Amino acid sequence: MIHIAPLQMEDEDRLYAFELNNRKYFEKFVPSRGEAFYQKEDFRNRLHELLKEQASGTSYFYLIKDTDGEILGRINLTDMHPSQKMAFLGYRVGEKHAGKGIAGKAVELLKVEAEKTFRLKSIKAQTTADNIASQKVLEKKGFKETSREDTAYEGKPLTFVYYQLTF
Repeated sequence: MIHIAPLQMEDEDRLYAFELNNRKYFEKFVPSRGEAFYQKEDFRNRLHELLKEQASGTSYFYLIKDTDGEILGRINLTDMHPSQKMAFLGYRVGEKHAGKGIAGKAVELLKVEAEKTFRLKSIKAQTTADNIASQKVLEKKGFKETSREDTAYEGKPLTFVYYQLTF
């Protein structure tokens, strides 16, 4: 049983540990957030910025938690466009919780939030072409692939796959 809970400053220490513990795993699928992200002071500053952004109503950040309050992952709606009733989805699930249906359940919970609370009509998402698990989650939850983009990151080829869900 999981739930999503809005990000709060009280989550700082557990979230920092979650990010540190999963850094290498996450970097297999997405570009690194950089060394500074993993420095405690910078992490705290970024958390403050996220909370300001959340308070402004342009983005909402959630933690995926189990019944004991352990952080299993993160899921977000960012860059909300109220006039277009659209936002962007992002999520990550920790390595020891991967492959257990947690991402799919969290996406379902966030879809309900997006539609009922924020009255969104569309959610966009992207993943890398080699992140097959993420593609499967999005497709199982009703997202349709809209395009692909070839680019490079740190001199290595990288392909992004873009998705959209319309309510």
